[in-house]
Formats: sequence, structure tokens, C-alpha cells
Amino acid sequence: MPNSPECMETGLARHRTKGPLVDVITKVDLDRKKVVAVVVAAGALAGAGFAQAATTVSPVDRMIAPVAATKNLAAVMTAEARPQGPQTIHDVNAGSEARKLLQAEQIQAQFHVAGALKSAEGAYAQRQAVAQAEAARVAAEKARIAAEEEAKRPKCVRPAQGSFTSGFGARWGTSHNGVDIANAIGTPIVSVMEGTVVEAGPASGFGLWVRVQHGDGTITVYGHMNTIDVAQGAKVKAGQQIATIGNRGQSTGPHLHFEVWVAGGQKVNPVGWLAERGVSL
Repeated sequence: MPNSPECMETGLARHRTKGPLVDVITKVDLDRKKVVAVVVAAGALAGAGFAQAATTVSPVDRMIAPVAATKNLAAVMTAEARPQGPQTIHDVNAGSEARKLLQAEQIQAQFHVAGALKSAEGAYAQRQAVAQAEAARVAAEKARIAAEEEAKRPKCVRPAQGSFTSGFGARWGTSHNGVDIANAIGTPIVSVMEGTVVEAGPASGFGLWVRVQHGDGTITVYGHMNTIDVAQGAKVKAGQQIATIGNRGQSTGPHLHFEVWVAGGQKVNPVGWLAERGVSL
């Protein structure tokens, strides 16, 4: 029966058994409410300044906003992790990257080489210009010196150094058409004026001779020489060596036989002709 002593003892026993369990559940429920209250309060405090802070924080900071500042606290607290959408993963090809790096280095090297070549070409052109200018200067200086020497060069000179031994005119029953200047074999013989060699070689009576024609048509003749130093057609200057004194042909000793043939072949006295040009024998 419900009110019997046995039922009362059974109910008391059950009450005693449920008492601790109810106490535990009650305590857990109370702790849970406290935690929720604390979270809500903290979120409310932080949410009060969330709108202003959102304008000054980074996108990453916005991702960690207080839970209470969200629209649905319960949804946030109970939400399950949502799967993320597809993400792009870039596959890095080591060989391709190495080739790109090598190409970049090659382009840079080509750029430096082109710059170096351009600089070298500029330096070479500059050196060439300096060398050409120097060559032109040297050539001009040589031309100046040559012109000065030519200006200083006498227009007429003595044909050889030595002793005047025989003059122009009758001699030993015949005509002596020149003058003789004696000296040792090998003494230089020079052209008395600028001209062109018209003959150089053997000649009857002279052994060897040289004839030089000058600008006015006059021809000077040099005979009995030991050696000849010019060839036919050569251009010679006044004082330039053309032969050496010898003893060839009809000769009584080493000497130079010198004649002057004016226009038309007329033979004139070399002493007077040279004197007219400032040269004394």
C-alpha cells in the first residue's frame, strides 16, 4: 500500500539515492549559466567598441571579433566548422624556375657585354682619332722641315771637291770643252742643280759619264767617274750624289771632267756659268 511502512522506506531510499545526482545536475546547470553570463557580459563590453575598432584594425583582426558582437551568439557557439571551398595550389617546377633564372642572367650578361663593347668601341675610336691627329701633326711637321731644308738648299753647287787642274779652251792642240777637278778615287760627285738624269753609263773618251738636264734645258756632263750612283730617268736635287771620281777613259789621273751644254748643245765655259749662279771653282 502507498502509505505502508514499506512504501515509505522505499520512497525515502529513492529520495536519498536521487539527492546527490540532483545536486550534481543542479551545480552543473548553475556553472553553465555562470559561464554563459560571463561570456555574454564580456562580449557586450567588447562589442561596444567593435564598430569603431573595425575601421582601424586589419582584416585578420576582424576575424577574431568577440563572440557577443556577432548577430547570433547561439549560432556561433553551436556552429560546426564549415568546409572551405576549393583552393588553388601553385605547383612550382624547379627546372622551369632554373631556366627562367638562367635566361635572366644571360640577358643581364648580354646587356653588360653590349655595354662593354660599346665602351671599348668608343675608346678605340677615340684612340684612332688621337693617332690620326698625331700622324697628321707629324706629317705636317715633316713637310715643314722638308720645306725649310729645301728653302735652305742652294740652287747651284760645286760639282766636286778637289783641285782645279785644267780650264775651258784650247789645250795641247785641241779644244778642252770643260774643266777638270782632281781628287782621290771615290770622292763624291754631285749634281750642280736640280734636274733629271738623261744618261748614265759608258761613253767614248769618258769611260763612264752621267748627263743631267735641268729646268731651263741646260745639260751638265760628268765624266771619268769610278762608279755611277743614279739611273737614267732619276730625279736629283742640287748637291745630290750621282757618282764618284775615277780614272776611266782618256784620263791622266783621278779627276772629274765637267762640261755645261746650254740649249741647242752649245758648250760654254763652266767657270762663268757657275759664277753667274754664285758658285766659284
